[in-house]
Amino acid sequence: MSQNFDVIVIGAGIVGASVAARLIPTHRVALVETEAQAGYHTTGRSAAIWVRNYGPPDVRVLTGLSCEFYKNPPEDIGTDYLAVDRSILYLAPQDQGSHLDALIAQDLGIEEIPVAKAKALCPAIIDGYATRAALESDGFDMDVAGLHQYFLRKLRQGGGQLLLRHRAGRIERKHRAWAVQTSGGLMINAPIVVNAAGAWGDEVAEIAGLAPIGLVPCRRTAAIIDPAPFQVEHWPMVQSAAHDWYVRAEARTKLMVTPCDETPDTPHDVQPDELDVAIGIDRMQQALDIDVKRVEHSWAGLRTFTPDRSLAFGYDNALEGFFWAVGQGGYGIQTAPAASALIAAMVKHEDPGPAVGILPDIDPMRFRPRRR
Repeated sequence: MSQNFDVIVIGAGIVGASVAARLIPTHRVALVETEAQAGYHTTGRSAAIWVRNYGPPDVRVLTGLSCEFYKNPPEDIGTDYLAVDRSILYLAPQDQGSHLDALIAQDLGIEEIPVAKAKALCPAIIDGYATRAALESDGFDMDVAGLHQYFLRKLRQGGGQLLLRHRAGRIERKHRAWAVQTSGGLMINAPIVVNAAGAWGDEVAEIAGLAPIGLVPCRRTAAIIDPAPFQVEHWPMVQSAAHDWYVRAEARTKLMVTPCDETPDTPHDVQPDELDVAIGIDRMQQALDIDVKRVEHSWAGLRTFTPDRSLAFGYDNALEGFFWAVGQGGYGIQTAPAASALIAAMVKHEDPGPAVGILPDIDPMRFRPRRR
């Protein structure tokens, strides 16, 4: 069985889903996903908070450009909680003052506050832990599931196909088009393939006969604890200035804690390491007076970075019609509205709009040896 499309998007996480939704008004789109559930590996395991000052400069541009979508979403978004305000509180012990200075110097809304005010916002802070503190007031929680389902719904409403349980087993360039044979027995064809496979991005490229760009999947661990007797629903997200731990409210009465680990790993269904969970709790307890009696739940996800940690969006110059949309690290959700608009414009060779300035920094061909 063979079907023809204008674009095949590989990977149905937030990047693949949002790009497919952006392209569907003008293109016939197939969204191909190995798992039985879209967004199973990374999107579904996101910490789900929008932080303007997070990531390299190219990421921060797309994060800022995505804010309007979150604050004033389409009427048919399907959720009342796409963006719920939550500030970010940075705590700096004596040896992290330089980290706090660097955050404030970005001039993107982080303001130093008295440590006493920080403790009023988070009463669990242990006296003497922080010598300085700062607050980023424009952060917000994101409804990741609601956003993801919105883009998938747009794809279906536009006549696109979501092909779950269809791993791209063979990808070949034939007669000015890509032929993708899936594990579900389908042969699908299109002039353009968008590689939005996340941690599997290099593997997809190699199947297509292209050189990898050096993607590095990294494990990030998180755990849920009971912070009683503290009432945490309205706490800010609290983290060290060096970003080696943070906590944020979860399900109103719980706390999510992470050691902010980035352990290089292989693309797979990653599971939490008990030592990483223990390290996260230990770091938190150096700062917050919270007695952890048990870990209620823990999980891990993969955050995939390019070698220089900036994004990789653009066509591969070795074979026509192969487009990279990878390297989102931990920024894929908060940048999705603007990133998908940019990628769709680039795929169609249209005006990239206000993000045009970052194009040299995100060109995936920067990782290929220059020809003499």
